Amino acid sequence: MTWNEQARRKLSKEQGTIYKDWGGKVPIALIYPNTYYLGMSNLGFQTIYGLLNSYDNIVCERVFWDGSDRAQKSLESQRPLNDFAVLAFSISYELDYFNVVEILKSSAIPLFAADRSQAHPLVIAGGPCIIANPEPLSPFFDCFAIGEAEAILPSILDGLAGGIAGDREELLQMLASLPGIYVPRLYDGKAISRQWVPDIDDFATTSVILTPDTELGNMYLVEVARGCRWGCRFCLAGFLFRPFRFRSLDNLLAQAEVGLRYEKRIGLLAAAVSDHPDIEELMIRLRQMGAQLSVSSLRVHPLSSVALRALAEGGAQTIALAPEAGSERLRTVINKGIVEKDIYEAIDKVAEHGLRQIKLYFMIGLPTETDDDVEEMVKLALALKERVDSKGKGSHIILNVAPFVPKAGTPFQWLPMAEAQILSRRLSTIKNRLRPKGIEIKADSVAWAVVQGVLSRGDARLAQALARMEGRSLSSWRRALEECSIDADFYVNRQLSPTERLPWSMLDSGVEPRYLELELAKVGRGEETAPCPLAGCHECGVC
Repeated sequence: MTWNEQARRKLSKEQGTIYKDWGGKVPIALIYPNTYYLGMSNLGFQTIYGLLNSYDNIVCERVFWDGSDRAQKSLESQRPLNDFAVLAFSISYELDYFNVVEILKSSAIPLFAADRSQAHPLVIAGGPCIIANPEPLSPFFDCFAIGEAEAILPSILDGLAGGIAGDREELLQMLASLPGIYVPRLYDGKAISRQWVPDIDDFATTSVILTPDTELGNMYLVEVARGCRWGCRFCLAGFLFRPFRFRSLDNLLAQAEVGLRYEKRIGLLAAAVSDHPDIEELMIRLRQMGAQLSVSSLRVHPLSSVALRALAEGGAQTIALAPEAGSERLRTVINKGIVEKDIYEAIDKVAEHGLRQIKLYFMIGLPTETDDDVEEMVKLALALKERVDSKGKGSHIILNVAPFVPKAGTPFQWLPMAEAQILSRRLSTIKNRLRPKGIEIKADSVAWAVVQGVLSRGDARLAQALARMEGRSLSSWRRALEECSIDADFYVNRQLSPTERLPWSMLDSGVEPRYLELELAKVGRGEETAPCPLAGCHECGVC
């Protein structure tokens, strides 16, 4: 089967695909630098697709990376990337940077922005990684969108409509003058302020296209809230997507009503769905409407029995909880805001309601972690399994373990990763102790986590290494770093100083740097910070 035939087969399974005539419109290729399966599971990607196509003067088609070195083409009309006026990348994960490079290389479009001319598409990017630190990719892109799509796209599209066919230099200067737009080549030293939507009720964030070929193929997705109140010190969502905002109950019910015309199952998405102030009433009302329910994740505490009952009655089989650390001391370090008693109570409730698969998310290598903390994690997991088994409901625990990677824009941005050999040893301890006891372990690669650490705190020098990559392998990456005389330890194993200028210092997330320093100082004092009040406050500087 040819690529075009495969594309048409995917399209034949979709509901909601948007087709437009190209005449008189600005053609934009919306690119997710990973597979169709992953990209179409990403609600942010779908939202941008719908938003772009809501403009009469825009035609937006999707592009995915198919894992090959052939030139990628758009899904809707199977056109090459050179046919588009704009290539817009939506980038969620640092390890997808390699695919970004492959997509540009294979398209016969010059990889470096400085080598492109008026004849080439404008190449832009946005997404969580870009909002945090775009610098490793900065030599490849004409501009970056720093903020949420709903807030930032209207001004970009107005500018493109008037200037995409004109002088490229004038277009870039115009874009650089817009709030939230970072044009690396024209950067003048002024802070680039993250743009965000004050009232997310103004925009629907729901599934645009339904297809069985995704992780959530039988589900209509609805974003319940954005950001997170709890401020875990390692977490992007808790800092770069502030303030916490939630949709009104009436709005969510109306969106779900639309979704139920297409699918019986409604998937509620948020960093912590249970933080919505009306979550119990929402789930009860959705069940009354006949919806089967699923949620992205729930907080360990407070965990509502009403919500769990609605999930169980609505056919949910899986629930995800994130204790993150095994010891109470380490949970205080990361500002998790839960104690061991909360975890036990949550597991008891979940098992009693008959949810069959319990996913528990933990991290290793967190700041100040010792072998004793890992031992506490093992003991906790064993105790939780014993409690689950005692309920006799057939529930199964899966432990998901990931190495801590410091992220730009968080209080832990200055801290080093644990050394790879320590991470590997601790991960082996967890596997060797828990797998024989019947606990399934899913663990991220330590080696690739180190690569992620390099890219998450990296600077523009890394673009040279990315450009030298031949294929996507650890050996190719290490060889490229060596050829560019780049020391990975400089990015991952070094404690940064609050006084040094960081690669992402030109970005203003709204959170004051002094607040991040204060949060880091609390680690040494064993102090936690209360969650953001729903009404907002003036502590961090965003509200």
